[in-house]
Amino acid sequence: MKRLLILFTWLWLLAPLIAEAQQVRVLSEGLEFRGDLGSTQRKTVILQNETNQSKTYLLKSLRGNIGSSQRVKICIGEQCYDPKKDLAKIKLTLEPGELLTDLYLDFEMGIVETRGSFDLSFVNESNLRDLFVVEARYEVDDPAIKVDEFDYKDIVLSDVYPNPSVRMAQFDYKFKNQSVKARISINSFIGNPVAEYTLDPERNTLPINVSDFNPGIYFYTLFLDNKNIVTKKLVVKK
Repeated sequence: MKRLLILFTWLWLLAPLIAEAQQVRVLSEGLEFRGDLGSTQRKTVILQNETNQSKTYLLKSLRGNIGSSQRVKICIGEQCYDPKKDLAKIKLTLEPGELLTDLYLDFEMGIVETRGSFDLSFVNESNLRDLFVVEARYEVDDPAIKVDEFDYKDIVLSDVYPNPSVRMAQFDYKFKNQSVKARISINSFIGNPVAEYTLDPERNTLPINVSDFNPGIYFYTLFLDNKNIVTKKLVVKK
């Protein structure tokens, strides 16, 4: 009886902590920056407030092995910040149930061929136990010794990432010909159509919610003006 009383006491004390878990979910898993020396890439960080309360988060820290010639910026809409200099200025507010899609990371590749990883920790300004972490990796290539498989005549399109994917998958792209009509079609392993997305020339990221996809292997195809350009594999896991 005494042990049961102790157990219930601990559960009562831990209940607020359990209730506060997973208040904000990072849907952009495993952000990857890969590009040439001297280039800059932008990735979208997708966040979901899964509570019925408004939440405000501050950037607590930037950790990782970013090289001396690399640089990362955090952009909220059109306003960009240097996390090493503007730590106190970086604040995010998510309304109840809000899906935030205007948070970006800009990464300058620098002048040295290298690779590494870093993460950004955000903490609730009114509850230090409530936090989330954005994880990212980067790889800087020398174009003199690299063959770029994703640079097509009218568009530059990244591979889908993360791959395998659990909840959200993303494509990054940049139009070189604004008049071309670009779309991505996703088919099942046996060729049945699953989804289709039109690429907006005014944006540079296409997020795809794969949480409703059945686990398995899919194939995505890039079409430019209805012409099949390339087909690659996407793996979905649960």
